[in-house]
Amino acid sequence: MAVVTVRNLPAETHRALRVRAAQHGRSTEAEIRLILEAAVKPEGRVKLGSLLAQIGREAGGVDLHSERDPTPTAPVSFE
Repeated sequence: MAVVTVRNLPAETHRALRVRAAQHGRSTEAEIRLILEAAVKPEGRVKLGSLLAQIGREAGGVDLHSERDPTPTAPVSFE
């Protein structure tokens, strides 16, 4: 995991971070991590699972409760 050092952070900014962290019940370091993570995550990012679910809905959906045919399949012949 990477380590980042922030130099020359104004005292007032550090104080505000400490207060914000205390209000959320976190350490200052944890609060800074959450702020940075939120800042770099794209807002409109489409996740693969969500995209696949949307495609499935548009294609008419998938019936996950269909009965499986219990008949055994014939073995493959290579002759």
